Amino acid sequence: MTPVVATVIGDPCGIGPEVVLKALADGQGRRDARTLLIGSRAALEKTRAACGIDIALRAVDTAAAARFEPGVIDVLDAFALDPADVVFGQASAACGEAVLHWLDTAERLGRAGTVQATIMAPIDSTALRLTGRLEDLDDLQPAGSWLLRVSGGLRVVPIAEHVLMRDVPATVTQASVLTLLRVLAGTLERFGLRRPRIAVAGLNPHAMGPEEREQLRPAIAQARADGIDARGPVSPDAVFRQCIEGRHDAVVSMYHDQGQIAVKTAVFEGACSIYIGLPYVHLSIPHGSAYDIAGKGIAQHQSMAAALRTAASLAAGHGFPGAPAGQH
Repeated sequence: MTPVVATVIGDPCGIGPEVVLKALADGQGRRDARTLLIGSRAALEKTRAACGIDIALRAVDTAAAARFEPGVIDVLDAFALDPADVVFGQASAACGEAVLHWLDTAERLGRAGTVQATIMAPIDSTALRLTGRLEDLDDLQPAGSWLLRVSGGLRVVPIAEHVLMRDVPATVTQASVLTLLRVLAGTLERFGLRRPRIAVAGLNPHAMGPEEREQLRPAIAQARADGIDARGPVSPDAVFRQCIEGRHDAVVSMYHDQGQIAVKTAVFEGACSIYIGLPYVHLSIPHGSAYDIAGKGIAQHQSMAAALRTAASLAAGHGFPGAPAGQH
């Protein structure tokens, strides 16, 4: 069955609605999935008019009411956001509350199996903090999940996210690495990769240190005993290039910036992020709400287009779109 991909439109005062509408107007993700937007139709119409995007929208009260008719995008609009609160380039608590409601709706639909994939368009941290219900953007990450960054053939997931450098070594344990290897291998196989090849980056220069000997090597050995094609630890100055060249299907990095620098250097436009460890496909976009250019029609939408294509393909079990034979 063709998967349903539900996209939260992001902060309506930023470029989220623009990049979503542009990507859909280009046909991205609409051929291989049934598309549902979660957000304010009024905010989308305001963006559509300001940016000159030719696309038809229809509001629905429930996901079950979506018709998925050709040429029309259904919008699940079930939060009373006052259109007067939608001002391009200005953060507001009202829009922050709307975004949190839309994200909760998307997670509920995903966990219930009503939709097979969800995407989070760019949100704004200031608007979310104005609600008084959120202190850190990391609070938005679903419990029990890790963030897999995808940029072309480079796929990287850290064992932890925003950890101070001085605290990183304590997070590099046999248990944390082995748990992530098992989740990553199972997820990639569900996505359509056959026995994925997973490299583990070293923590120390040239992967030569006590953490490699005492934590990483035992974790990799146990993963291989479990039937996982785990490799390493590989020197962190080489492993990401090897993945880009097709020698690995994914890399487990030891901390956030170790892998994120490689991803953003390789190809930033067109990159997207996937939350693994969930019973459904959930993606986000690796850039912000860009208030300074909101409503001007100049935002690049390649990352959103990549997310739509990727969500549709992974939810259907077809692997990563555009991947060479053997990596899909």
